[in-house]
Amino acid sequence: MKRQQALWLLLTLASLVLTACDDVIDVNTGTSTPVLNIDAWLNNKPETQTIYLTMTQDYFDNANPPPAASGATVSVTDNRGNVYAFSEDVESADGAYRWTPAGGEGLGVTGLTYTLNVNYGGETFQANCRVGRVPAIDSLTYAEWDRPMVRDNDKTFYRGEFWATDLPGKGDTYWIRTYKNGVLLSKPSELNVAYDAARVSGSAFDGVTFTAQVRTGINPTETDANDDPVSPVEPGDSLYVEIHSLTEASFNYMNEVLKQTDRNGGIAELFSAVPLANVSANIVNLDGNGSPVVGFFNVSVVSGLGKTFRR
Repeated sequence: MKRQQALWLLLTLASLVLTACDDVIDVNTGTSTPVLNIDAWLNNKPETQTIYLTMTQDYFDNANPPPAASGATVSVTDNRGNVYAFSEDVESADGAYRWTPAGGEGLGVTGLTYTLNVNYGGETFQANCRVGRVPAIDSLTYAEWDRPMVRDNDKTFYRGEFWATDLPGKGDTYWIRTYKNGVLLSKPSELNVAYDAARVSGSAFDGVTFTAQVRTGINPTETDANDDPVSPVEPGDSLYVEIHSLTEASFNYMNEVLKQTDRNGGIAELFSAVPLANVSANIVNLDGNGSPVVGFFNVSVVSGLGKTFRR
């Protein structure tokens, strides 16, 4: 009897939701107090490094970009005593603070610990990161892909695959970033992270070739005007793949971002096991009673390799 009652309640709820879809409902979501957001993802590539400081805004306020947090003092130090001062780019108006290496300088050495310091509005915000290690990418290959779940069987699909071996010793975490024809793949569905040689922690894949799911995760997810999938790459396209080292906290953060952003929507969201919520942060206000802060700080070392697809 209880089971029948539960089923009746579920069906009733679903019918109410479906009926409500015919009506336009204005919901007053209210407003929230802006909070400082620090976006600090740095690496050892010989190019300008940027930290973004912005203020959060209401969830549905998409008309304008987040307001910049201007006037802050931003620096990164390592445990050898080196100081990297980031200067505000006032012309960008997007909250960018930049540091450019010169004369053989570099930011991001495996094994070193880096500390982020941000002084803003009379408060000090801080985070720490110990830099991990990455393996070299051995090669990139392209091949035909017998893609399942495609209505038009006459289509020919191709995809790329990178080959690299996880470093021996459990606990290495990586962010694999891909550029197709010079453009970074940035969709939530294209986020590709690895714990040792697999996608998830706790696996037995350590010190071996990355699993197929990780290796082929470098491909774009694209559709045509009819929302049918298209080949990730075609002859003449190029892929450039990078492996960025992550801390374990950064790896967990990436997975939280994926769960919050790569969602199907629709009625299924009513029964989602992962409700929308703020993702974790590793930045703290040194004043425990001070203003809240969100964001993340990570310093990576990077290996990379690119190749053009020629049939």
